[in-house]
Amino acid sequence: MKKVSSILCTLFCILSLTACSKSTAVDYSNQTIVGKVTEIDNNTVTVIIGTLNQIETEERNPSDMKQGDGQMPPEMPQDAQSGATSERQQEERQSPPDMPQQRPDAQSGATSENNQQENQISVENVDTKTEATQEQPNSGKMPPDGQNSFDKPSGQMPPDGQGSFDKPDEQMPMGTMYTFTATDETASFDLDKATIKVESGMDTKEGSITDISVDSVLSIEVGDKNVVNTITVKMVASPSSNAISQGSSANTIDKDSTISDASYTSSNDDENALRINGATVTLNDITVDKSGGASSNTENGDFYGVNAALLATNGASVTIKNATVTSNAKNGNGIFSYGTNTVVNVSDSKITTKSDNSGGIQTTGGGTTNAENLTIETDGDSSAAIRSDRGGGTVNVKGGTYTSNGYNSPAIYSTANITVSNATLTANNSEALVIEGKNSISLNNCIVSGNMSDTKGTSSDENVHAIMIYQSMSGDADVGTSSFTMQDGELIINNGDVFHFTNTDATVSLTNVKITNHEADGYLFNITGNNASHGWGNAGSNGANVSLVAQNQKLTGDTIVDTISTLNLTLSEKSTLTGTINIVDNIENGKAVDNNVVVTIEKGCTWKLTGNCKISSLDNKGTIDFNGYTITLANGSVLQ
Repeated sequence: MKKVSSILCTLFCILSLTACSKSTAVDYSNQTIVGKVTEIDNNTVTVIIGTLNQIETEERNPSDMKQGDGQMPPEMPQDAQSGATSERQQEERQSPPDMPQQRPDAQSGATSENNQQENQISVENVDTKTEATQEQPNSGKMPPDGQNSFDKPSGQMPPDGQGSFDKPDEQMPMGTMYTFTATDETASFDLDKATIKVESGMDTKEGSITDISVDSVLSIEVGDKNVVNTITVKMVASPSSNAISQGSSANTIDKDSTISDASYTSSNDDENALRINGATVTLNDITVDKSGGASSNTENGDFYGVNAALLATNGASVTIKNATVTSNAKNGNGIFSYGTNTVVNVSDSKITTKSDNSGGIQTTGGGTTNAENLTIETDGDSSAAIRSDRGGGTVNVKGGTYTSNGYNSPAIYSTANITVSNATLTANNSEALVIEGKNSISLNNCIVSGNMSDTKGTSSDENVHAIMIYQSMSGDADVGTSSFTMQDGELIINNGDVFHFTNTDATVSLTNVKITNHEADGYLFNITGNNASHGWGNAGSNGANVSLVAQNQKLTGDTIVDTISTLNLTLSEKSTLTGTINIVDNIENGKAVDNNVVVTIEKGCTWKLTGNCKISSLDNKGTIDFNGYTITLANGSVLQ
């Protein structure tokens, strides 16, 4: 009889998938747990319970981000030649399609008896412990679950350091990823009354049971009495990519040295003509020629320096004088500075690139580039003369000429902090300048010219302009406030609007800049949301919030601000504005915000109207020349 009882006990344990020594009732009330889905049956999911652990991303490839179901999101279109993801969004890369919203239904499995009680949890033993590597996009701070940075009535983005995973107090700073470590427990959840959310890019959207599949990683918020309140499908990354890729090098210098009158060449795929690896090196009168070859992965070329003519990496300190650098290779950036503590000082040199995705000077991963009196010319598409990408860094440029001839190739593309003085910056078939996310461009006494194509630019269908300030949501730039400063010099617009702002916060300072717009119908400031076809936020809630100060500045042209965006404009130090400012409807019928346009005119400044205006409020201590027109305020007052 005892033997029979023992067999029955063993059989019962097997059928319930629970060891006899393990409790079947674990109370997760008022906790948030993480689990990886092993089985789905109608509205019940079974997961292996585990933890998310933060690790550094410096040694991992961020291009392998995927969602919890193991599917790679189409962050960017595939490159037909190389098979790698294609170039940057907007003027440095092709725009990504929207992140996938639905996943195939998972196969159903049997439900144990412990799963029948509504919203109750059963905990079971498993025989083995598993570990799966996962990542989060290293784009910087992300909004809390269910909250789009641009959805709040104020249009403001989350403060630095706030919000990333599914709880506001969790953080995901630039350069971090996560691993999932499983325990020996499983749990089953009835999701019949649970709210389901899905991380999609840098947003979190409402979902359903169809968004969950086997191998999805879930954040599970449990309320009182073990009732599941919210399930969030987490964005994770491929476990197969454990290190960045920089390819090979035809010539490598890894010892401190001074070299003169040397030549370095390469024509192979994924190969630098010259690499300086962790050494302090001075190079005088050298020639570097990347005559052929291509990068097998465009992002590795953009992010890490694969196939660049000259790559400085691993904390190298390089001084380059009187060099000639040429590249005729796809992804063949001229001089590339990658990684924290890497510094490139280059002066009195000429850099020429011919193919696509081939910038003149490129800085990523926290590197530094100091350039003086360079002559840079790029011919390929997506080939900014001064270029940065994921991880950003610091770029200081003094003097020289910087010219791009390709489409989607601004003179400067910034995902870094870039300062330029006394230089000539020309984009012959692109807008002149682009800032993405929490980054900056500061210009002093520069001549800047842009000529964006009406049809051949990646985002020409969205807007044509000379200066673009936006957030792509690609993960290449932190979400935050963009900064643009220009003092003295000249800004020449050959096609389109002067400034276009969308899907970001921005501060702008203009001081004594000569602005010439050859596009008669171009706006001075176009501050509007977009239709999200390029992945720039959610349609109807992806406006821009701009704070703009003009000092001793002459401004001419009309300004539009849509109902989901804001402009705080201050005219100071004898500045003048000739033109209109108007609030216009958001094209996607997004929810309007308050204080769309606030105008401050300080003493000694003048606004001359060229048409009727509609703004939120006005603080006038200067002069308004109504010129026969009116200003209508949000409270209904009409000034004339």
